[in-house]
Amino acid sequence: MKRIPLAERLRPRTLEEFLGQRHLLAQGKILNGMIDRGTLASLILWGPPGCGKTTLARLLARLIDASFVSFSAVLSGVKELRIIAGEAKEQRKNGGLPTVLFVDEIHRFNKAQQDAFLPYVEDGTITLIGATTENPSFEIVAPLLSRCKILVLNPLDEQDLKAITKRALTDRERGLGKLNLSIDDEAEAYLIQQSNGDARTLLNTLELAAQLAVAGNPEAEGAEIRPSHIAEALQHKALKYDKAGDEHFNLISAFHKSLRGSDPDAALYWLARMLAAGEDPHYVARRMVRFASEDIGIADPQALSVALDALHAYDFLGSPEGELALAQSALYLATAPKSNSVYKALGQAMSDARRLGSLPVPLHIRNAPTRLMKELGYGKGYKYAHDHENAIVEQEYLPSQLRNRIYYNPTNRGYERLVKDRLDKWRKILAQRRKKGGQK
Repeated sequence: MKRIPLAERLRPRTLEEFLGQRHLLAQGKILNGMIDRGTLASLILWGPPGCGKTTLARLLARLIDASFVSFSAVLSGVKELRIIAGEAKEQRKNGGLPTVLFVDEIHRFNKAQQDAFLPYVEDGTITLIGATTENPSFEIVAPLLSRCKILVLNPLDEQDLKAITKRALTDRERGLGKLNLSIDDEAEAYLIQQSNGDARTLLNTLELAAQLAVAGNPEAEGAEIRPSHIAEALQHKALKYDKAGDEHFNLISAFHKSLRGSDPDAALYWLARMLAAGEDPHYVARRMVRFASEDIGIADPQALSVALDALHAYDFLGSPEGELALAQSALYLATAPKSNSVYKALGQAMSDARRLGSLPVPLHIRNAPTRLMKELGYGKGYKYAHDHENAIVEQEYLPSQLRNRIYYNPTNRGYERLVKDRLDKWRKILAQRRKKGGQK
């Protein structure tokens, strides 16, 4: 037993031992209902590492009296699937147990491999339970998704992780109970916090910390696990992150929304989270350049320059020195006045451009480099703005179908207030000229 990792030894053998996922297993919830009926739909279990996906699949198969077959997307392929399906068909034909096929890391299969499951799921040869840490919407093909129920599993909460820690330290058969260990309150809190809701990480860390505690106290019984043992066991734990998955989009969304909400502290935290987890700093820098135009725009025209300068500074310095430039940019953007007027104006103009097609350019503002073009009226009647008072001239620049269309509506925030005042002044001048019946 000592050679088997603690996390494997303590794997729950009954539903009563299983902790977490009450939103699926409590009375009246979906899995509870399936267990009561003795039937199981094909499922995709989506959740973070160490939340119990594999254990839950095993327990469900046992509770509906089905044969459980485990299948790894890393080690197996379509050939092995056909063999399993053939055995399942034969077993069903002879009145044997139904087959639950558990596919760990199902997202690692490509589209063609995932399609191979379809006929066996469709005709009931197997009940599929796929486990994935990645968002199924991105990683699982639509035909397979439509034939499976997606269940979201949550990280284990503090209460669950405390219960698992206690079980590990007191269980004399499968746990560490024979060592009579105790754990300091601070060490337990540190262990739980660093586990990030992952029972496997918690138990692996606890097992190594227990060895360190015993090694440091060889003579006496009942060693105490202290924070230093947990820290030594942990060494460095990578933050939860996947550049192509759900957490990637969650963090960049949190960063963008914190900038937009003018919260510099939150923006700095999410920036640090992404950088610490290994995100490409260029990706973060590009998002800030985009943000400068989308959410600040002319309210602070300098914001775009700051964001671009941060990108160039990072390229010049690299990590970790260049990360300071990214932090400076994030703080500047978070504290700058906000306006999405540029974003909205472009969106409306793009909508008209697509909706109305190729509207002709008014003749008077067309270029006329040749005699033929001049004879056709290109450039005829064009008024050169600098020849008129205030460099303002009453003249149509839009196609006739869009006459008087206004896309850009500046706010009263930051530099944009000056722009708004300027535009209001120009429009007032033009209105007065029209009222007087002509151009001065």
